[in-house]
Parts: sequence; C-alpha cells; structure tokens
Amino acid sequence: MKILAGTAHRDLAERIAGDAGAELGHVEISRFPDGEVFVKIKDNVRGADLFIIQPLSYPPNESLMELLIMIDAAKRASANRITAVLPFYGYARQDRKDQPRVPITAKLVANLLVAAGANRLLTVDLHAQQIQGFFDIPVDHLYASPIIVRHLRAKRNLKNLVVVSPDPGGLKMAYGYARQLEAGLALIGKQRKSSSDVESAYLVGEVQDCDTLIVDDIVSTAGTLSGAAQLLKDSGARSIRAAVTHSLLCEKGVERIRASAIEELITTDSVPQRIQNDGFDLTILSLSELLAEAICRIHKQQSVSCLFRVEE
Repeated sequence: MKILAGTAHRDLAERIAGDAGAELGHVEISRFPDGEVFVKIKDNVRGADLFIIQPLSYPPNESLMELLIMIDAAKRASANRITAVLPFYGYARQDRKDQPRVPITAKLVANLLVAAGANRLLTVDLHAQQIQGFFDIPVDHLYASPIIVRHLRAKRNLKNLVVVSPDPGGLKMAYGYARQLEAGLALIGKQRKSSSDVESAYLVGEVQDCDTLIVDDIVSTAGTLSGAAQLLKDSGARSIRAAVTHSLLCEKGVERIRASAIEELITTDSVPQRIQNDGFDLTILSLSELLAEAICRIHKQQSVSCLFRVEE
C-alpha cells in the first residue's frame, strides 16, 4: 500500500497517512510558465495498491487537473490499483439538468476520473447519493455523521433536540442524524433566487422551545443556513446549531453566519479553511481517522460497513 497526495489539502493527507501507519509518498508537483501542471512520482509504485488523496476544493479546477494527472502518471508507472480519495467531491452540485442547456458536471468528473485510470473512488458525503451511479467502478461512500454525532452527544445541555433539513433534498441526511441522536425531525422548504441567495419559505415540524440542529452537506455563501436559522428563530427554537460536512465558506458566508442566530457551526476538515472564523463559534472535526481506517480496510479487502456505525 502506498499513499500519495496533491497540493489541495496536504495537512489532511499527512494526518491520514499517519493514522494509516504509512508514510506519505513523494511527488513533485509544479507548474510550467504557462500554468500547465507537471507531476512526477518520486517513489516506485509498480504493482502498488495506490491511494491518491485530493479534495476538489479551492481552486477546484487546479485540484481536479492535479488529481487527473497524478492518476495518469501512476497508471503509466504500472500501479496495480489506483484509488482516488476525495474527501470532498467537487462539481457535485450540478448533478442533473434542472434547466435548459446546462451540464451535469458530477457525471463529467466521474468520466474524467475513470478515463484517467482510477480503479476505485473513496469519498465522503456526496451532494446526492445517486452520484455513485455515475461511476462504473466501485465507490466507497462514507459519512461524516458518526464523527459529528459523537461530538453532539458530548453536549449535555441539549434538550428536546430537533434535527432540521434546510431543503427537501436533505431530508434523508436529516433523518439519519435524527435516528442516531434520538431526536425529532423537521423540514424547511426553500426557494433559490440565485446561486448565492435563498429564501426560506415554510417549516414543517415543531421546534418551539427546542434545541435545533440544521444539517447539510455543503456551505459556501450560507444563504440556506442563515435563512433556515431565521425561520427557526421566528418559530421559537431555543437554540440553533448547524452541522455541515464540507465548509467552503467565503467572506459573504462568514458575514451571514456571524449575523445569523446560529450559535455553533460544526464542520470537518474535508477541505482547508480559507477564512477566519472571528465572530462565531466554529468547530472543525477531523476525518483523518475515518479515511485512514477506510484505506486500510480497502487495502486488506475488508468490509467498510462498520465505519457507518456510531460508537456508544
């Protein structure tokens, strides 16, 4: 087994390798004067079970091209099996045609990974479950919920907890959290006005005098979260927290969360944080142990189903 990484999130890759009991392999990644990516794998990977760690985070185009070129280099270096490890699968928000003349980029990225030579995909909390079906190679889809649930269970002051889905598409995720936390369930309907502005319209469920937890997979401009938090506050929620797997927060998103009723934003280190969290409570939980255990189990041909469970 060998583990390599691109430049998108070197810190996470080093933690994953350490937790897996392996050393991170040596890769030279540079740019030609015109910006093209150059990759050279310094270690011998012939016949290796190779794992390449690279979230498709900011800047996503650079991260994607680095990953594709690393996969191609590994394939031409005769690696036995190449597993692309994407803590964050970028371009997943465009997973269907919801208006004329738009792409399905989630499928495009799947095609690119397979064409480059990836034999397997390991990822966390896809934007939509059906993206797994875009691949003709095995996909191991992990969830951050066990890590986040353990964090929430340590909070003894949560009473009458209600898990809230900020849109109908996230109801299955919210139901999973509610079942693990033995909490109630609520749903918010929303109308998206633009890529960064969301209008929360209605609430289905009872949150009066309850601690609430909004769960989602991605936050960027925080329009969905801030709108949902305002609706919960107006409906009498006692406290409001948010748990989001992938934090792609921009400055506008930080301003919105800072001005919102959200007391704590819980997220993971699937992508590096680009902004300061001054003015609100930000908790970052690490995926390194989860991904390291998955890598070791895949290498040993063991089941990864146990990683879906929450330890009591």
